[in-house]
Amino acid sequence: MKNKLYLECTSGISGDMTVAALLDLGADREKLIKTLESLPVKGFDIRISRVVKSGIDACDFDVLLDKDHENHDHDMEYLHGHVHENETHQHSHGDHGHHHHEHRGLNEIMEIIDHADMTLRAKDYARRIFTILAQAEAKAHNVPADQVHFHEIGAVDSIVDILSVAVCMDDLDVEEVIIPKLCEGSGTIRCQHGILPVPVPAVSNIVSTYHLKLHITEVQGELVTPTGAAIAAAFCTGEELPEDFTVEKIGIGAGKRQYECPGILRAMLIRESDKETNTIIKLESNIDDCTGETLGYVMECLYGAGAREVNYMPVFMKKNRPAWLLTVICKKEQITEMERIIFKETTTIGIRRQEMERTILKREKRTVATPLGEAEVKVCTFEGEEYFYPEYESVKRLCEKTGISYKEAYHQVMQSRN
Repeated sequence: MKNKLYLECTSGISGDMTVAALLDLGADREKLIKTLESLPVKGFDIRISRVVKSGIDACDFDVLLDKDHENHDHDMEYLHGHVHENETHQHSHGDHGHHHHEHRGLNEIMEIIDHADMTLRAKDYARRIFTILAQAEAKAHNVPADQVHFHEIGAVDSIVDILSVAVCMDDLDVEEVIIPKLCEGSGTIRCQHGILPVPVPAVSNIVSTYHLKLHITEVQGELVTPTGAAIAAAFCTGEELPEDFTVEKIGIGAGKRQYECPGILRAMLIRESDKETNTIIKLESNIDDCTGETLGYVMECLYGAGAREVNYMPVFMKKNRPAWLLTVICKKEQITEMERIIFKETTTIGIRRQEMERTILKREKRTVATPLGEAEVKVCTFEGEEYFYPEYESVKRLCEKTGISYKEAYHQVMQSRN
């Protein structure tokens, strides 16, 4: 069963919120700590705790920086400009831009990832997030991606947040991530470049490049951070939730900033229902004076027009006449076309119609590689178990190509499904 993650970004998304939500979902804390201890990056510590946001219990992931590495990205007073005159100068130089500290561009970050204690898949995740972020910042400042200032993507807390998300996503083995929309605030925020509109340019660039759905709210301030947007872009596989699903587990990550919205990111591991109920139409007609050739042709026409199922059953009618009961299964919108074919091509003068509800298993088509060549299989899921059914035409092609029996080709396809 595929692990599907639904990220509900009604209060935006940031790196630390995502890490917290994934830890709350059950990502391995020890594995995360082991990765962070392996980094050649100093000057930080992490704290994982429980906090209450809007009355809701949430997990909080905090990157604690020493004095040399501090930045004011999470500092509300600085973000919104309530800074005393004599502090302004010190902040504008102090914020992120420690020119006397280690310079980290994209290449340096890639080296850190290469040497980190993480799986190959987690490293790929981290590289993808950083590349998306670097390209967005590069576009915002009109410089090449490998020359983006280190305070944008090289700040210690960004490195820790992004690598932590990569490790947690890998550990949870998530295959699909559904993000219907990113809720963002409005107004402006102050950063080291001056006053920026919300969404900030890097976020706008990511949303535009990766076609993420943005929803602007009345909240004054930044709900979607560049790191948060890059995470969404790196993992999002779709924006449509399944029609029916069950929630296996919920993780709630706390944001740091105090806004009027709840300030949480809710992550849910969901399971799509393996059954669905829908309505189909059954058309029936008794035919007692049509040739076999005509009926064969009618069946082809009905299938060609999209009928789900067509069959004939021998029946005896009045005066003991042998005849055929034609049954057609189709969708409601196909009734007119199906009836037109039946009336036009057969001798019948009446068609019975019945609306029926049915329960069907979800199914998907997959291609499997066999020693004989590729073959299509239909995969159905029921109560967590997968059932494989080789497609007839595919098996037939393998028989024609290799000269082996249908039974043997079918067996080869079944063996290759793993």
